[in-house]
Parts: sequence; C-alpha cells; structure tokens
Amino acid sequence: MEDLKVTIVQSSLHWEDIDANITMFSKTLDGIVPETTDLIVLPEMFSTGFTMNAETLGEDMNGKAVRWMKKTAAKLKCVITGSLIIKDKGKHYNRLVWMRPDGTSETYDKRHLFRMGDETNHFAAGTKRITVELKGWKICPLICYDLRFPVWSRNTDTYDCLIYVANWPDVRSYPWRQLLIARAIENQAYTIGVNRIGVDGKDMDYSGYSAVMDPKGQIISATKPDKPSVEMVTLSRKALDDFRKAFPVAVDADKFEIQ
Repeated sequence: MEDLKVTIVQSSLHWEDIDANITMFSKTLDGIVPETTDLIVLPEMFSTGFTMNAETLGEDMNGKAVRWMKKTAAKLKCVITGSLIIKDKGKHYNRLVWMRPDGTSETYDKRHLFRMGDETNHFAAGTKRITVELKGWKICPLICYDLRFPVWSRNTDTYDCLIYVANWPDVRSYPWRQLLIARAIENQAYTIGVNRIGVDGKDMDYSGYSAVMDPKGQIISATKPDKPSVEMVTLSRKALDDFRKAFPVAVDADKFEIQ
C-alpha cells in the first residue's frame, strides 16, 4: 500500500469573516502544486474562528465555504478537510467536511461540545463517528475537544490515522501536546493535530503546536508554535504495518460499546 502525503496548515484566522478567511487560505494554498499532496488539513472553524455566533454565520452545505472547499480540492487534486459552522434542519453543527477532488464529501459533527466555551448552548452534538478511506488508508477525523475523550477516539475499527482539527488555546497547550501523544500511542496510529495561531475576537491566544505523531507517539513534523506554516509530512505505510505486526497491542484490547 502507498505512503500518504499530508499537508498541515497552521494559520491565524479572521474573526467571524468568512470571505477574508477564504481569501487568506486561497493565497496560503496557492503554492501547492496539484497532485503533490493527498490531503490538506485546516483548523477547526477555519472560516470564522471559534465563535458562538452560529445563527449569523451558519451556512448550509452549499454555502460559500463549502463551495470553496470543493473548488480547492478539485484544483489541487487532493482531499481537503476542516470544520466550519453548518446549519442543517434548523440546528447548527460544528461540522468537519471531508471534501474529495471529485466533489463528493463525508461529514462528521463534533460529538463533544466545549461547554466551558458555551458551545453546548449554540450547537447540536453529533452522534456518529466516521472512518474515511484515502489511497487505502483508513482515517478517523475528529474535532478539538474530542481529543480529551479516549473512548470516543479508540481504534475499534482499525483505522490507520487519527486527525484532530482544533482551536485549542495556548493556556491549555500542554495538555494538547500530551494528549496527541497519548492518542497516537494507545491507538497505534499516526495522529495529526492541526491548531490555529493568533488572537481571536474574545482575546483568546492560540500558539498552534500543530503536529504529526507516528504510531509510537514521536513527533515527525517540524511546525513551530506561533508561526504560520504549511508543511507536508509523508506517512509511511510500511513503518505502520511493521510496528503493528511486531507489537500487536490491539489483539489484547478490551471490548466495549459506546452509548
């Protein structure tokens, strides 16, 4: 099976300005040559920042940010993913969109809403986790606060890569870094965390610390905190398969069901 080339984008965000963020990310990704990466990962709520102004900023699945994702995926001939505010059947979701270059997509609605940031009062929680496939790789994409819940993240369907898109503040950057390592080790999977930088409209500071971990929990990316970055990292299929074969932890995993 082929290796997977993943591009992580660490960036500041324009507060509650969808047009400005679309323009910014278009310029940021302009230097990527089509077909040189398989997947581009953007932060959580990449089109607005982590705002609770869902009523005003929520778009449907044909909104300008989703249309931009479709156009960009087609142009660069790769998958692009990130979360944004989506209004669906009268409810608002912090929804991750997995957009393929052929215009088809999968979606995941954030399961664990960040109550300390009032997200529970403005958004509906998702109920289903998804696993998507790309070049034979099974990938589980999740969102920010989900990182704190190992049961929800648990590798019960043998995924190969775990992704967290986030707006995780600097004040809690230590747990962000440690939990990414823990999720990689306990699930024996590549783990990607893409976080924003800068200051948002609530004066919350973000330092990024976006990273790619190998299945042993070792950092294999070079993104620096507080710096805008577009970095491509190659995930080795052979290294993953060899490690799991030599150290088959999953064989002894406990069985459980998520309610």
